[in-house]
Amino acid sequence: MNSRIPDQPPIIAPLSPEVHRPLWSVMIPTYNCSHYLEATLKSVLEQDLGPALMQIEVVDDCSTDGDIAALVASIGKGRVSFYQQPENRGSLRNFETCLNRAKGHFVHLLHGDDLSGQGIYQQATQLFEQYPDAGAICTGFSYINEQGAEINKSNVLKTETGVIQDWLLQIATGQKMQPPAVLVRRKVYEQLGGFFGIHYGEDWEMWVRIAAHYPVVYTPERLAYYRVHTSNITSRYFLSCQHILDISKAIHLIQPYLPATERSRLKRQAQYNWSLYFARTTDMTYHKYNAPLQALNQAGKAFKMHPNKVTLYFLCKILLKIMLRYKQ
Repeated sequence: MNSRIPDQPPIIAPLSPEVHRPLWSVMIPTYNCSHYLEATLKSVLEQDLGPALMQIEVVDDCSTDGDIAALVASIGKGRVSFYQQPENRGSLRNFETCLNRAKGHFVHLLHGDDLSGQGIYQQATQLFEQYPDAGAICTGFSYINEQGAEINKSNVLKTETGVIQDWLLQIATGQKMQPPAVLVRRKVYEQLGGFFGIHYGEDWEMWVRIAAHYPVVYTPERLAYYRVHTSNITSRYFLSCQHILDISKAIHLIQPYLPATERSRLKRQAQYNWSLYFARTTDMTYHKYNAPLQALNQAGKAFKMHPNKVTLYFLCKILLKIMLRYKQ
């Protein structure tokens, strides 16, 4: 329990029959994202189903960038619960706390810098009722920047709403969802446990784990917003290349979930897909983060993960930029 990165899925305990169960739990883990939290809370409160049907709670991991309790009280006006960890425990343990504190039948783990899209809870409720065997609902989503402007859209997985066929084989080859666009039955977390093993890609491992055990329903409607900014965990990991090490571990972790006859093929495809992503984002590391040597390290690790024409191209490109001191 003391480890910041649990090596096994943390236990999510079933609730006592005496506990009042709202339909939804919107659990908002936070750590040093106070600049975005107001927008996150407002995106939920604008479609509040009321206390009887929706639990809304911020779970803060001892943020140091502001008075989170006061911010929640100001925006939530008594409607949003607040819990603060007794000490900083790391994102995975904070997610674990969120899931164990969730009382709803359905759980939306909404990071404190992301946004719920209008209608997401109404749509997801209808889909959970329509597909009672589904473990999770996935929606289309948009990528937004620090200012909240849309910078990209998620790929459409299927044009019509319904169960994603062969979803396990698809999701096993690379990330196709982001946390604000995934809503999960609490009993699924009770059966499978929480997030574990890695800090980068822990959500991908979870989506694969769920797909191995439950049908997953998808709607192409864009009902969530994933924020990209330079101070989140994803961005910080780019500078250390920890993201590549974590994904390599995640690829190993998901193998037992996959059909034995497909594991080798899916593993190679995942390594190929992720290597392309890591290679193509080396320019971002070089220019946006002004980190040439880190970009070179990233390019090298991408090539090592899967040697191919694309990873070789970007390795040579970053090396040439450094030699020419391009825009340094």
